[in-house]
Amino acid sequence: MRASGGASPRPAPPKRSAPPTTTKLPVPASSSLAMPAPRLAHLRRLLSLHSPPPHPLAPSPARPLRPSFHLPRAMAGAAQAGAATGSAEYEEVLGCLASLIKQKVRADTGNRGNQWELMAKYLQILELEEPITRLKVVHVAGTKGKGSTCTFAESILRSCGFRTGLFTSPHLIDVRERFRLDGLDISEEKFIRYFWWCWNKLKVKTGDDIPMPAYFRFLALLAFKIFSDEQVDVAVLEVGLGGKYDATNVVKAPVVCGISSLGYDHMEILGNSLVEIAGEKAGILKKGVPAYTVPQPEEAMSVLKQRASELGVCHIPCYTFFVPPLDPRQLEDQPLGLHGEHQYMNAGLAVALANTWLERQGHLDRIHVKDHGTLPDQFIKGLSIACLQGRAQIVPDLQVSSECKDASYPLVFYLDGAHSPESMEICAKWFSHVTKKDAAQPGPLEQPRSGINSKKILLFNCMSVRDPQILLPRLLDTCAQKGLRFDQALFVPNQSQYNKLGSHASPPPGREQIDLSWQLSLQTVWEDLLRGKKGLNGTSSSGASLVFESLPSAIKWLRETSQQNQSTSCQVLVTGSLHLIGDVLRLIKT
Repeated sequence: MRASGGASPRPAPPKRSAPPTTTKLPVPASSSLAMPAPRLAHLRRLLSLHSPPPHPLAPSPARPLRPSFHLPRAMAGAAQAGAATGSAEYEEVLGCLASLIKQKVRADTGNRGNQWELMAKYLQILELEEPITRLKVVHVAGTKGKGSTCTFAESILRSCGFRTGLFTSPHLIDVRERFRLDGLDISEEKFIRYFWWCWNKLKVKTGDDIPMPAYFRFLALLAFKIFSDEQVDVAVLEVGLGGKYDATNVVKAPVVCGISSLGYDHMEILGNSLVEIAGEKAGILKKGVPAYTVPQPEEAMSVLKQRASELGVCHIPCYTFFVPPLDPRQLEDQPLGLHGEHQYMNAGLAVALANTWLERQGHLDRIHVKDHGTLPDQFIKGLSIACLQGRAQIVPDLQVSSECKDASYPLVFYLDGAHSPESMEICAKWFSHVTKKDAAQPGPLEQPRSGINSKKILLFNCMSVRDPQILLPRLLDTCAQKGLRFDQALFVPNQSQYNKLGSHASPPPGREQIDLSWQLSLQTVWEDLLRGKKGLNGTSSSGASLVFESLPSAIKWLRETSQQNQSTSCQVLVTGSLHLIGDVLRLIKT
């Protein structure tokens, strides 16, 4: 039965517990933002300048002011939190969040701030102006790797004994993933209490002149409230988009800033050149606040260097501003918690950020730099236990495995949220490498199934603002160069675009309502590529791709195929969209 377009009436909410108590802490004396006299011998030792050797990859609150709204299908997925088992109140919270998503195409407007000055008014309404100045922030922007860098940095500082807050985006399954306290997603109870505290204050004070904040801005404000009230020692903030006009950039005096690898992404907002994109990312740099970046394309690096020089960031020896990839030998044979060769770049940046945070906060005595050049034990532990879903993640399908006669994994998903040309190439290298290892080294999870009988399948979707004629060739060419060919490609719509929030969700529409024109265009690009590269890839275009009307139907087909051919391992690369990654995880983990 098809549900109606409007949201179902909700029962009166239960009486809510009091909002979290804000403890007024004494405001520490403001320290100078200028860099201390160079005391970076320990950092130079940690981040040796020689190139690393080749390294094999390791696999009293008022009653809530309820909005009156309908949830459009295409937008509800962006706020989807997968709370099928959550409380009715949590579902109501998710509905309120969905009402903040603006129904417009991002390409309609450039990055002119979009009333960014309203963030100051929101901070005032929420009484966060003073608390935000007390947060000891690590702030990270970038095109690729900023989430991984933040995850590594938080894990290092947590391993050093500090209470940490981590704000990242997007979430894959549950919106609470964006808010981590001491390495764990915030509890549903705390999330609900903090949400209503912010929501009610904003609903009372906003109107025609000051609208309610948009979705991401509300989440950033919520993060500031959570981290200040929870009295975290360090708040690690990942920029959502760009930098200069990002909601996280209301932090005026972070302890340290970082910019991860830059590339072409969100060009409809940030600009069509690396110079423009780098200028937006450099907007998080602050006068006298130390900052680090990784090797960048020349045109991007020149912009970062110029801006850093203008702000007095580079008055220390210049090479300390540019961080090389981490030398794997510094980890004492421990693998990184996040897999892929590219993660050594992100890990190197995270080490510099964490080390500088410790130095500027006067906590270097908590670590011991070893004479033989390896990282302190806390750093190694933090880097090895770091966890971030949807980035070079390997997940066997346990449903199919439980029905398999032997102990192997006949269906394994290789998940990576790559959605830019550069990240697509990195993803292809990782998949090619790890599946070759799987065949050569039979073992448990990282080597799901031994033997030569394996089938490589691509499960793909991307947002319509992406260019598949750039993404898919990058993926296909890189795999071909590594000797890997896909036996089949499946194109699907994201399941989340059909999901409503909580138990009031409407089912996917009937067949006649599903628009698969985008998926069919992706298939056409793929087939044309195979025809043009038949000699290179060795794959015939005949029967090489399928379009499914829904993700569940594709997963069902994959399971049936693997069950019918248990002598063959199905290795499925899922990529093109983090939303797709979250949808797959939600389906195969239930």
